[in-house]
Amino acid sequence: MIDDLAGWPAFARELHATLPTQSQYVLWGNAHDSYLIDTPTGVRLLSLTDVIRELLDRSGYTFVLDHDLIDSGVVHQIGRSDVTTATRALLGDGYRPGGPTPDLGALFVQLAAIAQPRTNVRAAAIVRAAHLLRHPSDPDDAERQFLRRMEKLSRSARPVAAESGRTQSLYNPLIWLVENESDLPAWLTAGKDRIRVISLPRPDYGDRERCARRLLHGQIPDATLPERARSFAEQSEGLTLQGMIEVTRLARDRGLSPEQWPDATRTFKLGVLDNPWRRDYLHTRIRDGERSLPQRIIGQRQAVTKTLDILKRAALGLSGAHAARASSRPRGVLFFAGPTGVGKTELAKAVAHVVFGDEAAYLRFDMSEFSAEHAGDRLIGAPPGYVGFEAGGELTNAVRQQPFRVILFDEIEKSHPRILDKFLQILEDGRLTDGRGGTAHFSECILIFTSNLGMYVDDGTGQLTQTATPGTPYDQVEAIVRAAIEDHFTRVLGRPELLNRLGDNVVVFDFIGPEAAEQIFELQLGNVLRRLSEEHHVSVTLDQPVHARVLRECTRDLARGGRGIGSALETALVNPLARALFDRLAVPAGDAPASGDTTSLVVTAWRRQADVITVELS
Repeated sequence: MIDDLAGWPAFARELHATLPTQSQYVLWGNAHDSYLIDTPTGVRLLSLTDVIRELLDRSGYTFVLDHDLIDSGVVHQIGRSDVTTATRALLGDGYRPGGPTPDLGALFVQLAAIAQPRTNVRAAAIVRAAHLLRHPSDPDDAERQFLRRMEKLSRSARPVAAESGRTQSLYNPLIWLVENESDLPAWLTAGKDRIRVISLPRPDYGDRERCARRLLHGQIPDATLPERARSFAEQSEGLTLQGMIEVTRLARDRGLSPEQWPDATRTFKLGVLDNPWRRDYLHTRIRDGERSLPQRIIGQRQAVTKTLDILKRAALGLSGAHAARASSRPRGVLFFAGPTGVGKTELAKAVAHVVFGDEAAYLRFDMSEFSAEHAGDRLIGAPPGYVGFEAGGELTNAVRQQPFRVILFDEIEKSHPRILDKFLQILEDGRLTDGRGGTAHFSECILIFTSNLGMYVDDGTGQLTQTATPGTPYDQVEAIVRAAIEDHFTRVLGRPELLNRLGDNVVVFDFIGPEAAEQIFELQLGNVLRRLSEEHHVSVTLDQPVHARVLRECTRDLARGGRGIGSALETALVNPLARALFDRLAVPAGDAPASGDTTSLVVTAWRRQADVITVELS
């Protein structure tokens, strides 16, 4: 009769049930975690080795021989059995636990003695094989010989009967513990009837909630235990149960009460004690942004307002608050869409300055550089065995180094569709695992995607034509852009789930209007004249007719936005002004005017002749 193991992990129940048919097991995955088991006295947290020991105790086993590359042959006694007599019966009188690490030949002899017992003694062996082979995909001759002998041993193992308990014949199992299924060659396990491969998954929400109850029991009133346990389980998304135990130790070390465990969880995940989202002045900075951002991002009142709304929501921790359970999703997600040159990238920089007080917290990825599928390795790092594996990923490295930052993915529609799967994981789980197995947490980041979707369409001849032009009402521009985004993600990419994760965080920018264009022109002209004054001590002014003509020249085509105004200003004024000033400012080295000497000049004429623009100075 199989014991009732309803409150045990699934892998334990599977192992327990198949002991009559399987002689070897490969347990791979979450091998270093703690596990929950239900006992008559309550829920217990045990290491994987202890779970295996207690499981085998139910079936009359006497000991477990535990091998790894450091500790050789550690013997774990099971129950109250006479372990000395049992080990001598199977391994011989000369066996001494804890001796030198055996070579593969000697290790096989010990394992074979357990799998093919000379007497009816039930025992098991654990082989921690994560680093047993130098190259699992290409073992050397000695390693290959050892593995072939182990595969043969799986077929020649002898089951052992018992007089009480589980009296049917059970194998003395040899249990391989590995972190990745690929740590052992596939030919060893694939299609082998006597070798069973069982995964050890990371804990789900139910496991974390049970663990939270166990850790909180006796520390808070019983009335608040269910709610606190749910909260702790939600905040611990992505952690192992052992990680949750370490969080409680960290909290105790810092003198934090259970109500403050969210801070300990964040510190454990991110390794950062200072949280910009908790700073008192953040609300003040966002309020100041209501005044400063419209002055920096000119002509985009709707986009600035919606961006500030999302920042306020993030600052209050209300992102995703409508969900039944809290999650580790990013603090804020923004999708900037609309015409080119209207301030999308500039607003991303401004967001970094408002929230973190530093534009250096702004990280930009030009997604046109990720048009090939393999380019995704730049973000998370190359897989093991490939060139660049040791370096890690540009994105994951940056977030692990500084978890509080704004990340801009510019022109997202130009990236390879397979790369979008990585964004789906970030938006859903708030974390990403790099090629080296490290986890980067995005729960304190603001993610910003930009796109020009909807602004141009193929007219059927391979030429792109604009779907809207400057002067098109904003409501119409917004409708065009949103329809194009939905079509791109659903029909073109087949990723409607990614669009669902973005939700209503799409921020549509308008074209630059004449009034905004004039403001942008004046700012850019002021930058040019200020540079001349600061670096060359030349004060340049424009006569009113010249100023008006240059303004018209630079703002007559607003299709390229502020970037187009800047390009036109270089052509219409900066280039001819540089020609006119070059000879005047070409003084020998060391003879530059003193900082107090300023030359005042006035642009009195501006003319165009056959695409050549000239200015006159007086």
